[in-house]
Amino acid sequence: MTRPTPVSGFPELLPAQRNAELAVIERLRTTFELHGFANIETRVAEPLDVLLRKGEIDKEVYVLRRLQSDDDASDSGLGLHYDLTVPFARYVLENAGKLEFPFRRYQIQKAWRGERPQEGRFREFTQADIDVVMKDELPFHFDVEVARVMAEALSTLPLPPLSLRVNSRKLIEGFYRGIGAADPATVIRIIDKLDKLAADQVAAMLVTDAALSDEQAKQCLALADISTPDTSFVAQVRALGVEHELLDTGLAELTAVVEGCAPANNDRFTVQASLSLARGLDYYTGTVFEIYMQGYESIGSVGGGGRYDALASDGRTTYPGVGISFGISRTLVPLISRGLLTSTRSVPSAVLVALADEESRGASDNVARQLRARGIPAEVAASAQKYGRQIRYADRRGIPYVWFAGDTGHEVKDIRSGDQVAADPATWTPPSEDLRPQVTSKEQDQ
Repeated sequence: MTRPTPVSGFPELLPAQRNAELAVIERLRTTFELHGFANIETRVAEPLDVLLRKGEIDKEVYVLRRLQSDDDASDSGLGLHYDLTVPFARYVLENAGKLEFPFRRYQIQKAWRGERPQEGRFREFTQADIDVVMKDELPFHFDVEVARVMAEALSTLPLPPLSLRVNSRKLIEGFYRGIGAADPATVIRIIDKLDKLAADQVAAMLVTDAALSDEQAKQCLALADISTPDTSFVAQVRALGVEHELLDTGLAELTAVVEGCAPANNDRFTVQASLSLARGLDYYTGTVFEIYMQGYESIGSVGGGGRYDALASDGRTTYPGVGISFGISRTLVPLISRGLLTSTRSVPSAVLVALADEESRGASDNVARQLRARGIPAEVAASAQKYGRQIRYADRRGIPYVWFAGDTGHEVKDIRSGDQVAADPATWTPPSEDLRPQVTSKEQDQ
């Protein structure tokens, strides 16, 4: 067989790297469940007419069909989902009669997009989504809850500093209406280009495409320039002298979100009121979110979301929702590829039970069974080599402890410190941080 050719855009991780990804997923899962979010997993395939409703994604959908099938085959007209929101909306409609509302859901699953692979963008990737959905009307306090839960989850991750940028579509739309903009939706779409275009280019587009005056465009850019880690944005907006009822509502709601997330702020995570954030898609109706990783702004946001008052509808009932998606692959793979993120070991084993000779394998197996029965991952040495070689075997895999079973007693060695003590397989337990592989990270060189 010839040497395989890598396929770009489909990242595959080595065992230690995969353990780092699993550790991040476990921290996210634990936080989501502590807040009462239920886990679901949706099918990978959806009807193409469902996937193509957003329009702008149509060139990126992977079509699912058998090699020898024709257009009349039972699986024709299906495609792989490119995010987790579209299948979730369908899931809500199909199961509305069986769900209890408000429905809090989290989903950690793969998605597929046929886009050009580059750093942070892949054809196959894993996302973590949380959403709260209601029937007919969704109280605003769920915007605060979703932001707070994601903030708590991200603030525990051993990654470069992350920031959750927050804004309110009501705030910016109210401001644009207050200055007399005739088409606020167009202004929002243009302002959303500020992360890609220079301010003077955006100002020119506001005049030519949104029919604003030079002074109105200047006011829009002044609003977009406001960014604070606290609620001081309110005074800065008021200082611009614009009045509108919708602006007042947006200021109050954004204040509530920033204050609700404040306890999660630390040196690795911050919440930022960012009034340039627009997320130009029309279905966002209130709070909007984006997540960025310090030092990796070049890859863009690593997560985002917001409130959508028409997530799904069957023509009789509407299901509004609010949610945030965090790109696990988008965040971790660039760090892993640069050697900045891995884990403490390439295997789950916390203990290697040494083997004195093949005749004692049964006794070593018995020690391993006792350890596993108490939740301690353990494996028995592959062969009865010299103990030095068995210790080096453990060291290469990151296994922290080597167990020596003898006729007169047992001893366990911490091969990192060299400490070796008497131990009983029925009672000995390693420190909790040694039970599972831990994430190890390095700061990016500046």
